[in-house]
Amino acid sequence: MLSSVTLREVADEAGVHYSTASRALNPATRSIVNAKTAKKVLAAAERLGYRPHPLARGLRTNRTLTIGMAVPDLLNPVFPQLYAGAEASLRDQGYWLLVGAGDDCGTPKSASRILIDQHVDGLIVANAHIHSTLPQNPTNQTAPTVLVNRTTDTIDAPSVACDDHAGIGLVVRHLVELGHTDIAHIAGPQFISNGVIRRQAFVAWMHSSGLETPPELIVETDGFHIDEGRRACERLLDSGARFTAIVGANDLMALGCYDVLAERGIRVPHDVSVTGFDDMAYIDRVHPAMTTVSVPFYEMGALAGEVMLTLLTSEDSGAGTLPTSTRLRPHLEVRDSTAPPAVS
Repeated sequence: MLSSVTLREVADEAGVHYSTASRALNPATRSIVNAKTAKKVLAAAERLGYRPHPLARGLRTNRTLTIGMAVPDLLNPVFPQLYAGAEASLRDQGYWLLVGAGDDCGTPKSASRILIDQHVDGLIVANAHIHSTLPQNPTNQTAPTVLVNRTTDTIDAPSVACDDHAGIGLVVRHLVELGHTDIAHIAGPQFISNGVIRRQAFVAWMHSSGLETPPELIVETDGFHIDEGRRACERLLDSGARFTAIVGANDLMALGCYDVLAERGIRVPHDVSVTGFDDMAYIDRVHPAMTTVSVPFYEMGALAGEVMLTLLTSEDSGAGTLPTSTRLRPHLEVRDSTAPPAVS
């Protein structure tokens, strides 16, 4: 049941102007109110049992109190983690997070376009192609936008992502320390920033280790999916190239390698070591348990939500300082899918 206590009653209780109470009770504008005053207003609201009516609040602020989150699909288990983190941050401040899945290249049916048409107050974009652009809202302005788990040079927006370069370095160093020198890479799509950065990082870390990267040992894919991992692994094996380890650009593609290697009687890790990237749920339960780069997706989503709130606050207050991009450090989970190369 909604509270019958009015905002004006809260303002009177706190001894402040109605507009001051309104700003203090709105998470998006609270920072522009004197901290002592805001604390007094919040205490008054708590004493009176005041609960703002969401619709009325939205009308006063010209906002829907919703944020859109565009993701490539809902089948990849990393995206629910991103959503959960962002939703927790935004819910605490009175915002609802709406999710849309689908292509995000500015097409009429893209997730971001549909979310903008729903008049969301901002966009958290998890599926930005390198050359994607964002649709404009009905006032011909680009909605406040935060990129998460993605980067792109074509969208002028803060991003929260994993340090993919460092993550690939953890894997390559681990394999080199085990004695591997012939290492293959199943690369992600080269139209997605993660795929590009992880491929470039693989080449850089191999070279810094004094190792070659023959073209036949790097296979690019069209998606971060198990089937693409299978196709790439088959291509590696059919090429006849020698390798003793495979660095997968994500866990799903590494699982595709598991399938193909098992079908051909190649043992992991006795014959070929395999690594993933993401440390998605239950990847430690497969056989053998997968060595992978662990990415803090929940924390990444939560931080993206906090950055969005900062953008909205800056928009309300007219502040000129905007959030900058952040890279979270991953760590390596060493499990049973990696071992020293077999002696030939």
